[in-house]
Amino acid sequence: MAKKTFVLYPSLGVGHLIPMVELAKHLLRHGIGALIAVVDPPDTDAVSAAAVARLAATNPAIAFRLLPAPASPDAGAHPVKRSLDTLRLANPALRGLLRSLPAVDALLLDMFCVDALDVAAELGVPAYFFFASAVGDLAVFLNLPYLYPTLPSFRDMGKTLVRCPGMPPIQALDMVITMQDKESDPTKVRLYQFRRIPEGSGVLVNSFDWLEPRALKALEDGVCVPGRPTPRVYCIGPLVNDGNKGENGEMHECLAWLDTQPERSVVFLCFGSKGAFSAAQLQEIAGGLESSGHRFLWAVRSPPEEHGQFPEPDLERLLLAGFLERTRGRGMVVKNWVPQAEVVRHEAVGAFVTHCGWNSALEAIMSGLPMICWPLYAEQGMNKVFMVEEMKIAVELQGYEELVKAEEVEAKVRLVMETEEGKILRERLAVAREKALEATKEGGSSEVAFAEFLRDLEKKSSYGNGKCR
Repeated sequence: MAKKTFVLYPSLGVGHLIPMVELAKHLLRHGIGALIAVVDPPDTDAVSAAAVARLAATNPAIAFRLLPAPASPDAGAHPVKRSLDTLRLANPALRGLLRSLPAVDALLLDMFCVDALDVAAELGVPAYFFFASAVGDLAVFLNLPYLYPTLPSFRDMGKTLVRCPGMPPIQALDMVITMQDKESDPTKVRLYQFRRIPEGSGVLVNSFDWLEPRALKALEDGVCVPGRPTPRVYCIGPLVNDGNKGENGEMHECLAWLDTQPERSVVFLCFGSKGAFSAAQLQEIAGGLESSGHRFLWAVRSPPEEHGQFPEPDLERLLLAGFLERTRGRGMVVKNWVPQAEVVRHEAVGAFVTHCGWNSALEAIMSGLPMICWPLYAEQGMNKVFMVEEMKIAVELQGYEELVKAEEVEAKVRLVMETEEGKILRERLAVAREKALEATKEGGSSEVAFAEFLRDLEKKSSYGNGKCR
């Protein structure tokens, strides 16, 4: 029997590409060939050819193809709308690629690549979505095209609770950042995308059954998508970076520093590829860390308004006067970037202050690491609700909507590192880690779900031609 080939199609930006690389590795482990098609428009938001080249070098078994696409016709549009337009304009390039391959057994789409459904339908290729965030996010997103038209704009609702069927209530201010104004272009784009996801053959989700039973039940019961069939959801995760060293094999200085620290003694603060704070907020964080007395490893970026001028943060100027000197030995501040996947796995790390990006949450779960939530953008406020209230694997920092005070940083660090509540949190994470490992073992729920997906694909292939030839 010929080896299957799947084409993976991420949205624009490295943040969308990285989860697709993890999915490709998962396919390879199951004997399935993987080709990642990356749209490369002449636009500053695009994944650069250099980023793709780096990933290709470290993952030689995965094929990568750059698809040239014209720039969005409306260069002044909001980035969300520009992204949708660019992906739609890339359809001819995607069609050309699929036709040029000997065979394509399935097209696996990023959640935002909905217009590629038209290409898949035209060529008779089964198209599934790969949803790289929580099942809870998917349940809410699928319902929003039906719910949001009945509500005011989220930005006008403040802390009023938004109630999606089968899901925990979520404060309006914690709903997706780009959808706070219901009349805005980004909201209209997102609602269009969410409305089209059910047209796919199914949704692969980077999560596992034990972690999100409530959201899975809502989807299985069909309450999220009124009047339409809900797509079949397959939890195949967690798929996370295994934390191996970079391609040059060199160890980052922070890992050598962690090697000298006691077990579970360090608080790690890292806020994703876009996480940046004002100088005032950086000083509050510094004050809280210093007062807590705990060891810390902190990745700091220049404030958003300074980043263009100062890509390297001036730590002496941005942080409290004398802070670096006073905390020398028990704290380490790193400029811009740390190898997060390796850090969260390090036995010296005892807590993780995170922006609640889903990849970060999964990496922490796989390391049994309690989290302190500081959502910043995208769907992170929703993830915070699920992580704190449903999964009970994290605590929340008060004031994240405006300014988190030093006293709050200190209080939450102490809570996780010193108190009985923190101990219970660590015990809960130890269980979550075991359940994650069980899910991904042979016979585990995520492996069973992946096998069911392949069986479903075989059925769809037998109905039509199932392959683009």
